[in-house]
Amino acid sequence: MTNYLDFEKPLADIEGKAEELRAMARQNEDMDIEKEAAALDEKAAKMLGDLYKDLTPWRKCQVARHPDRPHCKDYIEALFDEYTPLAGDRNFADDHSVMGGLARLDGVPVVVIGHEKGHDTKTRIERNFGMARPEGYRKAIRLMDLAHRFNLPVITLVDTPGAYPGKGAEERGQSEAIARATQKCLAIGVPLISVIIGEGGSGGAVAFATANRVAMLEHSIYSVISPEGCASILWKDAEKMREAAEALRLTAQDLHKLGVCDMIIPEPVGGAQRARNEVIKKVGAQLSDMLKSLTNLDSAALIADRRQKYLELGSKGLAA
Repeated sequence: MTNYLDFEKPLADIEGKAEELRAMARQNEDMDIEKEAAALDEKAAKMLGDLYKDLTPWRKCQVARHPDRPHCKDYIEALFDEYTPLAGDRNFADDHSVMGGLARLDGVPVVVIGHEKGHDTKTRIERNFGMARPEGYRKAIRLMDLAHRFNLPVITLVDTPGAYPGKGAEERGQSEAIARATQKCLAIGVPLISVIIGEGGSGGAVAFATANRVAMLEHSIYSVISPEGCASILWKDAEKMREAAEALRLTAQDLHKLGVCDMIIPEPVGGAQRARNEVIKKVGAQLSDMLKSLTNLDSAALIADRRQKYLELGSKGLAA
């Protein structure tokens, strides 16, 4: 069953009518409804194109959070061979919102790490909706250390509303774990590439995405705070999230202009959720291209490249 966003409700009505006609035809073979259904399909396709032609930043936030978008687990299962998950931070626990391990991408051995949100109520609760606790970041640090030791490229897939803000997480050093994960990203002497596949929320995303190359899906977002959180702080009103989304410059298009993201991966009309396999293949191709662009750099050059990239952030300015 298709999940529709608020601004897609008119589209839901048209596609629903087309499906009703086809359901009636399946029950009565004498009915000839294909012409009417095809007309509705054509109308729906045009409306879908119009809706997605010029999405506002807030609508892009809604698309980035769509529950049917492919998540980290989907990308790993489709793109990587011989995936061997590694669990735990060897200190406190295993955080199920962060998954990672050893794998092969196009035959090349890599370490892959990502946030996993889950796909239904049970798995979303198990995965804590993609919000990592300190042990999740410490697991990522352990995997990056492993990659550095065995000279394996690191691939990170970012999709999180942000780090989990619970009392237990703060007591176990949430901010310190995020800072050390970010520091580790800057220190490892192997290629580190990252793709924002949905939400890139605050330090919880930066801890994985401080990479040599950062790509974003066309309708993904990447920001220092959620629009709702920003609106609550600035205007004391979470309902001003639309204004906050505009001000945050959180879209892939804005961030590409500002030099935060290096490339944008196109999505089909209607978003990644409407053509999951197509989007996964595009992400795989972009990962391969980014890895190839870094293969001739030695450890010192990779670290210097990464360092320079982040020292230059903001140099283009908001007028870029």
